[in-house]
Amino acid sequence: MGGTRKIALITTGGTIEKTYDEQSGELANRRSIVRRMLSELRLEETEVTVLELLSKDSLDMTEADRDRIVDAVRTTGAEGIGAADAADAADAANTGADGVVVLHGTDTLAVTGERLYARIPRPRVPIVLTGAMRPFEMKQSDALQNLTEAIFAAGVLAPGIYCVAHGRSLAFPGVRKDVARGTFVKG
Repeated sequence: MGGTRKIALITTGGTIEKTYDEQSGELANRRSIVRRMLSELRLEETEVTVLELLSKDSLDMTEADRDRIVDAVRTTGAEGIGAADAADAADAANTGADGVVVLHGTDTLAVTGERLYARIPRPRVPIVLTGAMRPFEMKQSDALQNLTEAIFAAGVLAPGIYCVAHGRSLAFPGVRKDVARGTFVKG
C-alpha cells in the first residue's frame, strides 16, 4: 500500500467519548468528541474520515443499533468480495477505506464484534473495534492510547474483525471483556 492510508472511523459513543456535565454532575454521551481526540494525534500519511453514527452507552444499544453499525461498516467498502467479483477486485481495492475503526463502549463491544464477524465474514480490510475503560476527559484515561493503536492497527493488520486495546490486537471470534483485569482477552 502506498501513499495516504484512508481510515474510516465510526463513532458510536461509549465511555471513550463520555463528557462531564457540570450542571447535572454526570458523565454521559452527548455528542462525539473524537475530532478533539484526533486533533491531539500526529497521523502521518493517514486520512481519517469520521462518521458520527450513535452517541450511546453500549449497555443501552439495541439490536437495531448493532445492525446500523454493520450497515455503516459496509458503506465504507470494508465488505469482502466474492469469487464472482474477482474481475472487479482491482477496482474495489482502490475505493473505500483501507481500514475501519469503530469506537464503541467496552461493556458490549464483544457483542458487536461477534455481530460484525457473523455478518461480514470475509472483510476486504481490517475492521477494528476499540473503546476505553476511562473517558478521554479523565486523568489516566486509556482512550487516546486505544484510539491511536486502533488507527495504526487498521492500517497494518490483515483483513478481519479485531478488538484493539492496551497494546494488543485480538481477532474475533472469542473476544471478551475481562472486567477484573480491565481489558479484553480471548476465550
